[in-house]
Amino acid sequence: MRRAVGISVLACAAAIGVGACGGGGGGASSAGTVAANSAQNAKGTVTWCIGKDTSGAFKQVVQMHNQANPNVQAKLIELPEDATQQLNQLTQRERAKSSQCDVLGMDVVWTAEFASQGWLKDMTSAVNTRKNEFVPSTLETAHYQGKYWALPFNTNAAFLYYRTDQVSQPPSDWNQVYQQAKAKNGIVYQGFQYEGLTVDYLELLYAAGGKVLSDDGKSAAVNSPQATQALTLMVNGIKSGAAPKAVVTYKEEESRRAFESGKYTFMRNWPYAYALDKKSKIGDKFSVAPLPGLNGKPGSGVIGGYNLGINAFSKNPAAALEFANYITGEKPQALFAAKAALPPVLTAAYSDPQVKQALPFAAKLLTAVQQAKARPVSPVYQQISEAIYNNVYSALQGSTSPSAAVAKMQSQINSALKTF
Repeated sequence: MRRAVGISVLACAAAIGVGACGGGGGGASSAGTVAANSAQNAKGTVTWCIGKDTSGAFKQVVQMHNQANPNVQAKLIELPEDATQQLNQLTQRERAKSSQCDVLGMDVVWTAEFASQGWLKDMTSAVNTRKNEFVPSTLETAHYQGKYWALPFNTNAAFLYYRTDQVSQPPSDWNQVYQQAKAKNGIVYQGFQYEGLTVDYLELLYAAGGKVLSDDGKSAAVNSPQATQALTLMVNGIKSGAAPKAVVTYKEEESRRAFESGKYTFMRNWPYAYALDKKSKIGDKFSVAPLPGLNGKPGSGVIGGYNLGINAFSKNPAAALEFANYITGEKPQALFAAKAALPPVLTAAYSDPQVKQALPFAAKLLTAVQQAKARPVSPVYQQISEAIYNNVYSALQGSTSPSAAVAKMQSQINSALKTF
């Protein structure tokens, strides 16, 4: 079930028109709040809309909830497995002010857009009541303009995969990764012109100490020495042969298959690849580690996953909150990890025996999630991401210099921010 744990393509402009990517108001619209204590006496029915339940875990947890909470009965509406189609269907419902879906399963990068359009209830009270339960980094994706608009549902952060028969221990710095990759058999990652490249680049940018937006989110802040440094490392990696030229054609699966072929020493990829790689011919010759730092600064991944928002047009927001609280509790979170390989958002869940058995790398995954950061939380995230991956790709192709690519990135992001 990689849809909910890997990279999702937020094709807002392509799927629903550029106009839907900006509300024109410059901030989150008020759609009412959901008080934390409202869930205590909730009654009635509630509908959860989220992408296809390929593992059966969603249906199982709905049944568990309905048995445990007879006053609130939930049902599941499965959206398409494809993230773009999910976004399209949810957007159509929200534009029509539909109350069909009470709890919205949203890719983490959709949350600010939905909040800015007035499609979500303010969940600040509910989040604050449970704040210490969640891995702090997961809450960043639900935080926009000083409020929380969703509960984290599942999360993700990438690993550095490495061949244990070629390197004695994982490098602690990206410079070392590229140096060893050049000396050994190279590194593969997601270098194609799409959302995955945005994430791969941000991991290096964040590790270098850089950022994409100003603290208030109103202007670009990506044109920095750190941004140029991160991109130069990637560009030089291809020039030196540390990464194959073909990496600019790779997404997650191409990277995984290349690593499994035995030709490469390192791979950057999501945890889903672990179990698949273990079944390959290199199954007993690799391990994983949280992403390394850069020039003495700590490593930083990028948060993936899904959030749960309460529909602004829900006729029963109290029941929606009760259900959202239940499925983000420890028992359901452990089941999602065990049955659907969805990384938990609760810190305590990583110590659950069921989670440890299902995810043998649970301790490393917790570290990876803890050190990860959110992608830019903005209603115009899609345009921001396009500015990043288009210019990074151009530099990797040798069509422009890293410094020129970063400068153009800055200009395009500022232009995107002005549309909202």
